[in-house]
Amino acid sequence: MYSIYEILRDNWLLLLIGQYPNGPMGGIVATLMLSVLGITLAFPLSVLLALARLSPWKLLSWPAAVLVYVVRGVPLLMVILWVYFLVPLLIGREVSGFTTMLCTLVIYEGAYLSEVVRAGIQSLPKGQSEAARALGHSHLGTMFYVILPQALYNMLPSMLSQFISTIKETTLGYVINVQELTFAANQINNQLLTKPFQVFFILAMTFYVVCFSLTQLAQWVERRIAHKRLGAAPVKTLDEDVTPMPPPVATLP
Repeated sequence: MYSIYEILRDNWLLLLIGQYPNGPMGGIVATLMLSVLGITLAFPLSVLLALARLSPWKLLSWPAAVLVYVVRGVPLLMVILWVYFLVPLLIGREVSGFTTMLCTLVIYEGAYLSEVVRAGIQSLPKGQSEAARALGHSHLGTMFYVILPQALYNMLPSMLSQFISTIKETTLGYVINVQELTFAANQINNQLLTKPFQVFFILAMTFYVVCFSLTQLAQWVERRIAHKRLGAAPVKTLDEDVTPMPPPVATLP
């Protein structure tokens, strides 16, 4: 236990921000930056993919379905390697590992989030869209003004859960030298050489604390949404509380 304390005391700054300002930002800050940027940029893509898959036009729904199935059907490491070798060919110059990993997360999380968005849209009653169409809204108008606001609100817990998965997926950036938290922990391990268990125990506990905290937040949001969806309990009126009196019994004269 004391050796873990010593490692934290001597290397906490490396675990927090990496080699910054003498090098690129790293550590847990780089991990969170990758996760937040990845999920933020993937969200518009996921909405477009979900709307394309639900579109009545096959020219949109079929390519979107193929993209989602292909990305979800291969390991994330494979997508990282595709992007790592493909992006420099497309733009004609080398890109940093951070940019490569960010592009990968946008594509990968966009495909997964699109299924979350699609499920949220399909979970709403069909009467919502039918009523909007009866009022004169087009298909796109119905989606943007009636369906999506309700669906996205209901999907907040699932989106937070996907964000937690994104944090854990950033560890694969290590294979292309992204200086995130795992890369920083490996640097410490290479310096110490004799304490790999302690170093990677610190790494595991750091991820656990961050992900557990966000999981509790997701559960709290889910409870709030469920409470608002059910609404307040109906209040009894005075007439409901008063027991009706029996009719008077006629008496003989």
